[in-house]
Amino acid sequence: MQLNENQKMIRQMARDFANAKLAPIAAKIDETAEFPEATVKEMGGLGFLGLAVPEEFGGVGSDITSYALVIEEVSRVCGSHGLTLAAHNSLGCWPIAELGTQEQKQKFLPPAASGESLLSFGLTESEAGSDAGGTRTTAVRDGDHWILNGSKMWITNSHYAGALIITAKTDPEAKGSHGISAFIVPTDTPGFTVEKKEDKLGMRASDTAPLTLEDVRIPSDYLLGKEGEGFKYFMMTLDGGRISIAAVALGLAVGAYGVARDYSKEREQFGRPISKFQAIEFMLADMATQIEASRLLTYEACRLKDAGEDFGQMAAMAKLHASETAMFVTDKAIQILGGYGFTREYPVERMYRDAKLCTIGEGTSEIQRMVIGRTELKD
Repeated sequence: MQLNENQKMIRQMARDFANAKLAPIAAKIDETAEFPEATVKEMGGLGFLGLAVPEEFGGVGSDITSYALVIEEVSRVCGSHGLTLAAHNSLGCWPIAELGTQEQKQKFLPPAASGESLLSFGLTESEAGSDAGGTRTTAVRDGDHWILNGSKMWITNSHYAGALIITAKTDPEAKGSHGISAFIVPTDTPGFTVEKKEDKLGMRASDTAPLTLEDVRIPSDYLLGKEGEGFKYFMMTLDGGRISIAAVALGLAVGAYGVARDYSKEREQFGRPISKFQAIEFMLADMATQIEASRLLTYEACRLKDAGEDFGQMAAMAKLHASETAMFVTDKAIQILGGYGFTREYPVERMYRDAKLCTIGEGTSEIQRMVIGRTELKD
């Protein structure tokens, strides 16, 4: 893929930051599951938290390709930082930038772009995951306010968010995906509670927690977009989110591949580096090929979105391929490192654990296959 000079510059900036600031702390914050508040604020200072925010609201207003390049470079070193950045931009900032009123943009986007507070998205519930139309959270009109009741789970950035976009049923008579609306809900609103952080297999420093909403009263003008159009909005949001997860997965794969390749050149057995053995050489060849295929899919999805073309199918393909490539590559990296790969002395076991989320979040691999298959059959 041919990058322009600006894209090369932002990629190098992200790479330098990741190497200097994230690599030294990645293992520690994984072990302690501590949210990296200081380095997240630094990402705000570099403009990374405002990649999806227009310049007039304090952001960078970057193209999607530049955004994906930053996510890839950050995730190459630390999946937790990559996921934090991806959720904030694609699930939090983008819907407000794309669907919000001028007043909503002015209120919520500048602090998000600067790193003063994060944004995120509350869709998943115990009965509404892959079946996103199964939303049970409700929003009832009360004069010039909405009152929200319900719960959400697996919500990224929730303890550090200034506001979240929450989906709720506004028409109790509507069936399935109909009658759902989206709302911007400040997290300091009475009745809004962020529960205990989840203890996760991977992405451990990323903040993930359930939410409870008990008679949460918000102004009527915090409705995002049109009433009853929430399902369409979060499907649009998830299409963009799939590019984000593809970029996270791509970064994890690239990071693990680099460790395995370098190790294979240094580790000697039977009097020569193990990279000279065909078994290792073939593994590296397969890893590199899958990475390049994932990269092409991911950046083609970016190109389509930047061009204003329909990108949903390509985003699903990119997310499916890159997430499964990340699992494949991190698994092979552990194999190449042998016993060392199974320990925390090297980062590949962490990358392996982090990669698993990419096959689940923003729609499981099975859901991506459904999306892709149905689109192909429509054609």
